[in-house]
Amino acid sequence: MSTSAPPRVDCEQSHAGLAVGDVLAAADFYTRNLGFTLAFTWGEPPTFAGVKLDRVQIFLQQGTPNPDGSSVYFMVGDADALFEFQRANGVDVVTEPGDREYGIRDYTVRDLYGYALTFGHPLFNDGPPIPIERVDVPVRLEKRLAALLQDLARHKRMSVDSCLEEILLHTSEPLGDGVASPHTRGQLAYIQELKKKHGIDYDSHGSYRFVEE
Repeated sequence: MSTSAPPRVDCEQSHAGLAVGDVLAAADFYTRNLGFTLAFTWGEPPTFAGVKLDRVQIFLQQGTPNPDGSSVYFMVGDADALFEFQRANGVDVVTEPGDREYGIRDYTVRDLYGYALTFGHPLFNDGPPIPIERVDVPVRLEKRLAALLQDLARHKRMSVDSCLEEILLHTSEPLGDGVASPHTRGQLAYIQELKKKHGIDYDSHGSYRFVEE
């Protein structure tokens, strides 16, 4: 038995592989019913395919399905929104969305060949309560930015107070060479829609040039 230390291995991606009876049918189910996008197919007819959910890819390979021995867990930005899409497309629901004791809100469905697929997002309110005292701070915001903040707070199911506190805490947290974002990729895309809705035509440094009329 070797006692030498293992080599340093850089691993940035991991792809689950599921055996399916019909690769094209499985890929079609994942894209139409589950909200994935088709990354590639290989072979003619295809015996191998990749489907993606944002930046996560799984492989579908020709073979004998074995759903009893495999399951896949996906962490997403908004599990509830994805669940509503999948349910509307007739996906077999195994477990309804719920807040779990392990700090994640998730649900489980089955794919075309019976594989269990679980989708969840973190519960940031998990953990013991933190007693606080809120104080009034005189704050005046640019009109369009204030409207965006109110829409964003509703979208995130938060109060405006809590949303501002979250943003402040994240921008005070270092992350690599920058700071941590309080928003998921999906929420950032939604914010771009809100900026168009409210006519915000300045960038993140615009406040340095604000002049009240």
